[in-house]
Amino acid sequence: MKSFFTAFALAAALAVSIQTVAAATEKNLTVVELYTSQGCSSCPPADAFLGELAKRDDLLALSIHVDYWDYIGWKDRFASPDNTKRQRAYAPKLGMRYVYTPQMIVQGANHATGSDRDKILALIAKAQKSKRVAVTINRAEDGVRVTVAGADTTEEAAVWLAVFDNRHDTDIKRGENGGRMLSYYNVVRGMKRIGTWKGRPLDIPTGNADLSTEDRDGCAVILQSVSTGRILGAAKLVLTGS
Repeated sequence: MKSFFTAFALAAALAVSIQTVAAATEKNLTVVELYTSQGCSSCPPADAFLGELAKRDDLLALSIHVDYWDYIGWKDRFASPDNTKRQRAYAPKLGMRYVYTPQMIVQGANHATGSDRDKILALIAKAQKSKRVAVTINRAEDGVRVTVAGADTTEEAAVWLAVFDNRHDTDIKRGENGGRMLSYYNVVRGMKRIGTWKGRPLDIPTGNADLSTEDRDGCAVILQSVSTGRILGAAKLVLTGS
């Protein structure tokens, strides 16, 4: 009997050790949003930098194309009014009276010009020290399933689901970037609010119809404070082998 309890204790200790290692190696994603436009002549360096950030497994780096430069000669096919609306919603929360491109917003809390590498890397390093709420996203039979852990708070946060393409190369015909072949990375093709979190655990099944995942490379979930815009947690999921 004694040997049985000894073996059981060892097995339990091993299980705890494995879980601890898994928890220690799991990365908390820091979210970097680049607001950009194919019609913006100062954006290509920021687009290229975003491509570098997209390779990091500790970041969720997203390229979000706005439509307010479409009038100057080239319509950005990745731009949407919803993207512009999201950027404008950040402005008062970040103490700004205007929006601009290329703008990188880090963890919904700080921003800098998207081509200012040193400033952006410093903001990322700062953001990585902040506390996070555990968020997961996994495949399900009808799409994906999102879970958000509970926390000792009543802060209201929006649960956003985004789908994106890994890369697009575009031959710009007109406008400020006319004659250039430009590359874009982790291009957001849709973003939708799928729930509200107020500190209690959430389990949200999401069907393909809501996701629009067809021909998309990845998707991500972002938990974001309604009052401050600060991002409390995030997770991403590869949808294709590309």
